[in-house]
Amino acid sequence: MRKTYVVRLSEAERAECRRVIKTLSGSSQKVRRAQMLLKVDQGEGGPVWIDARVAEAFDARRQTVEALRKRLVVEGFEVALNGQPRAKPPVPPMLDGRQAAQLIALRTGDPPEGYGQWTLRLLARRMVELEIVDAISHETVRQCLKKIR
Repeated sequence: MRKTYVVRLSEAERAECRRVIKTLSGSSQKVRRAQMLLKVDQGEGGPVWIDARVAEAFDARRQTVEALRKRLVVEGFEVALNGQPRAKPPVPPMLDGRQAAQLIALRTGDPPEGYGQWTLRLLARRMVELEIVDAISHETVRQCLKKIR
């Protein structure tokens, strides 16, 4: 059966795949994609394994190998090797820039009467009291303050 998406890596692309495999740089998925790309390469001197053999060798499904070949041809080498970058984060930030600035200003001010310093829970409670946010957890306050350190 003729392949719709034929993989022919350039010498530079082959060298990049070999470098990723040799140094184990990047994620395990990246290393695995590099290995698969080298096996399905129909360029000069490539082993030209069939998809079923590649899938068996790397404990993957045949459709995974086909999708990798398609991604290389349609979207390019970088996307095939590194994967598709996310368009936006999976969870939107809890605080916008203005709210984060107000949190920082609150944190640098004096703590309430009877307290020696601000705690995360005190800061969260005060932000709700001042109606900066509707609700916020102490963990969100911690993460926001951690970013500015």
